[in-house]
Amino acid sequence: MNTTSLEAVREPGPDAAPGRVVLLTTSHRVAPGLLSWPAWQALHAADRVLCSDGAHPQLPYLREAGISVDEVAPTAGELVDACAGGHTVVVVASGEGEPTLTDGLARLAGSGRVRMPELELLPASYDLPGARLLDLVQVMDRIRAECPWSSRQTHLGLAKYGIEEAYELVEAIEAGDRDELREELGDVLLQVVFHSRIAEDDPDVPFSIDDVAGGIVAKLIHRHPHVFGDERADTPEEVKAHWLRTKAEEKRRSSVTDGIPLGQPGLALAAKLAARTRTAGLDVALPEGDGIGYELLGLAVRAEAAGIDPETSLRAAARAYRDAIRAAEGVETRP
Repeated sequence: MNTTSLEAVREPGPDAAPGRVVLLTTSHRVAPGLLSWPAWQALHAADRVLCSDGAHPQLPYLREAGISVDEVAPTAGELVDACAGGHTVVVVASGEGEPTLTDGLARLAGSGRVRMPELELLPASYDLPGARLLDLVQVMDRIRAECPWSSRQTHLGLAKYGIEEAYELVEAIEAGDRDELREELGDVLLQVVFHSRIAEDDPDVPFSIDDVAGGIVAKLIHRHPHVFGDERADTPEEVKAHWLRTKAEEKRRSSVTDGIPLGQPGLALAAKLAARTRTAGLDVALPEGDGIGYELLGLAVRAEAAGIDPETSLRAAARAYRDAIRAAEGVETRP
């Protein structure tokens, strides 16, 4: 462990070269030691490498690479002095990014009384798309372990929330509210991560969020042979044909109705049955019967054949009906 004071490298003097400060930032979402080549070059070429956090996850890997790191927390003035004489000092930033130090450097630069070294921000590792999902998994893991309510939840107990969040997501989509859409997508994502974390505790058939993600990745690749394989699809209809064909091969179902959840709303259920029947090329007459149910079934089948989602259409009409009711009550219409 190096804890040398910065006093040893001060070289005061009005004519001394101002030197260079490199603030090296890293992402905790990337494995320690996986730094960019420019970062390694800057570290090896530096006159001093400083880090205020003795427990920084990068330190063991830097020292393994032969880089001497001084565990000190310099002030802005001390850092400027350490660079005098043309020295290059690399500061390995903590997770917070060293705001006190950078604010101090900004004040010195703004004062006009100090000859400032060259300042460079060098990201040593970057978050890949989806990196914040790792944060969500870690947060959920801690909540599951420490929260008295979350630690006792089961798949069955959370089932109703999954349904509620899905409906709220659809409502946000239909309302066209982008902020609400982002929030509701997060709530749906939470359900996936929560159930996956609960599944890890199963004594007989445990699985994790990685198993869930791995499964859907494999499914997407297999069902898109026109993207990941040699097949070709130039139209949405051809894509759908690929999807249905590969899905049928995977499921090996005996009926086109297999896999259709009967617990979904009635109009959506009727439309799904009609879509499966039409796609399979079956000619099935609608059952005859008395009552509004058979009439609604006929309307749903007609809507599906015309490319209209009957559930969405009915919700739009219901919202118009709600607005009419509120207008009759003298209540302001809301989105």
